[in-house]
Amino acid sequence: MSRRRRLALWILNVAVIAFLVGPLVPVVLGSLHSEKSLQQDVRSLLLRPREFTTANYRLILSGGSERGPIFEQVTYLPKSVERFPAAFLNSLVVGIVVTVVTVIIASLSAYTIARLRLGWTRILLRVSVASRMIPLIVLMIPLYVMFRSYGLLNSLSGVIVAEIGFLLPYAVLILVPYFASFPSELEDAARIDGCTRFTAFLRVLLPLSAPGLAACGVIVFVISWHELLIPLIVVSRPEFMTLPVVLAGLVSDYFVFFTLMMAICLLGLLPTVALVLLLRKYIVRGLVAGALKG
Repeated sequence: MSRRRRLALWILNVAVIAFLVGPLVPVVLGSLHSEKSLQQDVRSLLLRPREFTTANYRLILSGGSERGPIFEQVTYLPKSVERFPAAFLNSLVVGIVVTVVTVIIASLSAYTIARLRLGWTRILLRVSVASRMIPLIVLMIPLYVMFRSYGLLNSLSGVIVAEIGFLLPYAVLILVPYFASFPSELEDAARIDGCTRFTAFLRVLLPLSAPGLAACGVIVFVISWHELLIPLIVVSRPEFMTLPVVLAGLVSDYFVFFTLMMAICLLGLLPTVALVLLLRKYIVRGLVAGALKG
């Protein structure tokens, strides 16, 4: 590769990273400002920041109990601030359960489709993926009616069941080419040694599939963590709300607390960013292997 081409690629990478990360700069700076200073001069946020405070984070993490000097004179605070700790825990529970269950079921389904090569399984996969092209909002009324008849409204189990149903086809679609990339001789050798097809899958293919499963799990967790519409429709009781629903509640008819919204957005990004950084090697290996070999 020539030097000019390397330089062009480097500039392009920097431009893409700046485009993606750039909007986070004012969000970080705004979360460290008081609402009063931000409203007085928005341009000073980037040009010459006047003051920095952690009052927004202390208020959110304490559930509204630790107001400090900045918020002690405020007569109105949105209920979302009080609900943040519980909502964060709810989102964590939903994200973990949805990810684990979806990856387990998807790995079994994807292995079946990749290895048995049955015509009806591939047709069912295509129909299932095509059905996901329908806008989610169209399915909300039937979903609400069905969940009400089964008693799944206003519960985390209802949110979990709904998200698993919507994310499972995508997970299967990700894992099918990855399992298909492994040579069938691996399972044949294991079956000669006395393994059944299922034990060969557990002892041979599943350990080798760790990068693909990690990539699929991260994608499922990120989508589940940021999902707004399903918990917004299924849950109406505050104790079962997730983080996106609480964040949307910061926009009220009376006032919009931009600094609190920025702080909650950054706190909400922490689990997904930490997960991606922790499993980044597996994610790259899994996505590249599935793309090249599938």
